[in-house]
Amino acid sequence: QVQLVESGGGLVQAGGSLRLSCAASGRTFNGYTMGWFRQAPGKEREFVAAIRWGVGSTHYADSVKGRFTISRDNAVNMVYLQMNSLKPDDTAVYSCAADLVLGRLTTATPRAEFWGQGTQVTVSS
Repeated sequence: QVQLVESGGGLVQAGGSLRLSCAASGRTFNGYTMGWFRQAPGKEREFVAAIRWGVGSTHYADSVKGRFTISRDNAVNMVYLQMNSLKPDDTAVYSCAADLVLGRLTTATPRAEFWGQGTQVTVSS
């Protein structure tokens, strides 16, 4: 059974940092692009960041560029999202996802083969 399990969410003050982790299991994720998404109350799910297999090229939403960093450790099937300079607008449930096609993650209506359940991030002002 394929599972993506996020951890590391919590409550942090504006300007603070958090590191999210996503543990992937149940199959090999060789070749998969891994992504992070977020959904705030009353809003659509939005793309945050993605990292491709192999060369590990990264892609970010404009709203998080320069503040968030995505990385992956293929040896242990882990994906991370380092979030710095957090703002109240970053408050959301953050989920990780996996798909063979980067474009399916970065499209306005993201479609991924596998999704995690999410972890809550709350940034207080």
